[in-house]
Amino acid sequence: MSEATPENKAIIKDLLDKARAAQKKFEGFSQEAVDKVAKALGKAIFDNAEELAKEAVAETGMGDVDSKIRKQRGVAMSHWDYVKGQKSVGCIENDPAVQVATYAKPIGVIACITPTTNPTSTVCGNGIYALKSRNAIIVAPHPRSKKVTAHAVALVRDAIEKAGGFADLVQVLTEPTIELTKLLMESTDCTIATGGPGMVKSAYSSGRPSLGVGPGNVQTIIDRGLKDLYETYAEGTIRCRTTDTGVQCTAEQTMHLPADEKDAILAEFVKQGCFIIEDPSALEKLRNTLFPGGAINVKMVGQPAPFIAKEIGVSVPDGTKVLIVKGTGTLPKEVLCREKLCPVITYLTYEKFEEGVENGLTNFSHEGAGHSAVVFSRDEAHIDLVAMKWPVCRISVNTANTMAGGNTPLIGFNATMSLGCGSWGNNSISENITFRHMMNTTKVARVRTNETYFNPDTIWD
Repeated sequence: MSEATPENKAIIKDLLDKARAAQKKFEGFSQEAVDKVAKALGKAIFDNAEELAKEAVAETGMGDVDSKIRKQRGVAMSHWDYVKGQKSVGCIENDPAVQVATYAKPIGVIACITPTTNPTSTVCGNGIYALKSRNAIIVAPHPRSKKVTAHAVALVRDAIEKAGGFADLVQVLTEPTIELTKLLMESTDCTIATGGPGMVKSAYSSGRPSLGVGPGNVQTIIDRGLKDLYETYAEGTIRCRTTDTGVQCTAEQTMHLPADEKDAILAEFVKQGCFIIEDPSALEKLRNTLFPGGAINVKMVGQPAPFIAKEIGVSVPDGTKVLIVKGTGTLPKEVLCREKLCPVITYLTYEKFEEGVENGLTNFSHEGAGHSAVVFSRDEAHIDLVAMKWPVCRISVNTANTMAGGNTPLIGFNATMSLGCGSWGNNSISENITFRHMMNTTKVARVRTNETYFNPDTIWD
């Protein structure tokens, strides 16, 4: 365990003692009572989404209010829709074919690390799932968003208490520090770390079970001959790049376009409010502005396209939504092929589809492996090639990558605020994290009387 001050140890012990006491009583709730409490948490965020969105933007200086309202409400609805009607208490599955029954057990107290980009939506999504599995959570917010996260926790504490639960099922570090957060992760039964790679690495080195999220760097490729989908491709990509002013990890970062159709595709982006930057000097200024010294510039995170254009001395029309920049190659040579947490997207061209796939693979090999990708194609062989080649856990076909989090009924990904990235992203799981990852299970097996033992003479036939 980390060397911590007596004061910090006392803070964590107090939170943990209250969480364990509340969780122990909550563990005995019926399925109906558990669902009522989980629902109350989601409804509290849904009902207060506008107020929380305004507070988040004011405190962090990132994103935009309308996007945060939609995100919070979308997360609340999708997560509740996913868990309602599903079993998480007692025997949750009984397979008569193999004579095995499965019983659900809570993990206990979970540390929930929330990022500054999603300070309340993460509380909502992970909170619904944690309570659904009869756990308690202690939230460790990013210091830049501690006030709005604490307000969200206060709202849900009141709501779950009114629903028959216990307020101490959800608590928060009101004055988070690196030491307190590390100590929390070392003291709880499990950690869900949503944040930068440093935080995820810290969670995995805490000595406790952890579920982490890898960095994003979404690659998107569009096939030839899809003129009728140019409008859809541009609209979806722009929407993804501008939602919450580009801070979401599911946003597309580099587009791989067929060289002979590049101009027509980009014309559609311009038609829908984008501005293209191809001047070498402006591109160099942009590289130095977004990644000074090689590290991401936090002052540019979540800032609108006109603001970024002004920073590099480029004049853009009023209402410009996204800056589209011409890449000179793949990573590591072209830093603009990295994840950019603002409305800037890079484009590269290919002669053959396979070349575009290889370029995307090269970018993934340097950043974003495990996260997600997009392919626009009607050629099943090309879709299969992308699925086989790109090391990601989720690929969206002919739609924007906003759906990767599953927070819509229009796609089959499970609703989540934490996208597992597998071993590619140094994560322990390779799927969207749900309430099922926040429970232990007990398997009860009975002898299968109609089965016979293996025959060594025939088993290898």
